[in-house]
Amino acid sequence: MSEPGEKRFETLTVHAGHEPDAESGAVVPAIQPSATFQQDAVGSPRGGFEYARTGNPTRNALESAIAELEGGTHGVAFASGMAATQALFYRLGPGDRLLLGDDVYGGTWRLADKVMARYGVLVDVVDLRDLDVVASAMTAETKMVWLESPTNPMLKVVDISTVARLAATAGALTVVDNTFATPYLQRPLELGADVALHSATKYLGGHSDAVTGMVATRSDEVAERLHFHQNAAGAVPSPFDCWLILRGMRTLAVRMDRACANAALIAEWLTHRPEVSAVHYPGLPDHPQRELVERQMRQPGGMLSFQLRAGETEARRVAGATKLFTLAESLGAVESLIELPAVMTHASVAGSPLAVPHDLVRLSVGIEAAEDLVADLEQALTGR
Repeated sequence: MSEPGEKRFETLTVHAGHEPDAESGAVVPAIQPSATFQQDAVGSPRGGFEYARTGNPTRNALESAIAELEGGTHGVAFASGMAATQALFYRLGPGDRLLLGDDVYGGTWRLADKVMARYGVLVDVVDLRDLDVVASAMTAETKMVWLESPTNPMLKVVDISTVARLAATAGALTVVDNTFATPYLQRPLELGADVALHSATKYLGGHSDAVTGMVATRSDEVAERLHFHQNAAGAVPSPFDCWLILRGMRTLAVRMDRACANAALIAEWLTHRPEVSAVHYPGLPDHPQRELVERQMRQPGGMLSFQLRAGETEARRVAGATKLFTLAESLGAVESLIELPAVMTHASVAGSPLAVPHDLVRLSVGIEAAEDLVADLEQALTGR
């Protein structure tokens, strides 16, 4: 329950980051596209804005909104989720170690392994569910622990509180990619993490029409450095993209409720299909971290993956045979998507410790009627 006077999350999603315009009364926040801003005197920008790479009113509203939704004190927006990831990786220098989960988005691994490693950053990969392994992997050089929970695409769940505590003891920063869960289902900062990161392109925007990344934190020092890199490197979102994400965030709670309900029904249905050898979904009764899911998350989410007994060839056929599930990368929008991670979103982890099964199919379950989605999967599985 919320404290007296504290807004519930469903209310925050509608109102975070903006109020009716003081002059016009407009209830929808304005898009401010100006690239530059008038100064009242040399070095005295009017309203605190001078150049749009450094700051923009629409972007400020979005940054305020994600900070509020994640329970943070600072929000920082970027041109994409990977731009946000890069800004955090800028904290690392030669000889520093990055502790990475063994199941993360392929682009995160690519940036760590193919780019940051060139500058002397050392990457350690472990199963972050095994807390003894996590504790053993921490060294004096470990400066950052990067985790997803649930993970992409195997839907593993990590004990954020304990990992964050182990990282803090070692003097390392804990970053949680909260894209799958969103702050509606899980609030990493309240669980002890230092940073919550989002590809806002996904659930926060919710309509597959804007590419943006966001970070929330309670640390003044982390926020100051992120804002510096945001301005110095310039990977900022356009005002229109910020406005689109703000619009999408207003319906986050209701969209997530529907997506979670649909995903739970589909996951349970898939467990009874003879064509399916395994279903990966945190809401299933036999999920190995079910107790942790119930303690750490409001609901198990709208993402799931499954494997086919007949192998990769059949997985490719099924992914191409759906009619409502669109064969496409990305996730988290109102429409349902289907993909093969091994050759699509996670092709960059092939041959690495993060390689995913070739017979794995990932679903991003949207808000359509669940019965229609089940019927679509049934015809794809049976070929009829």
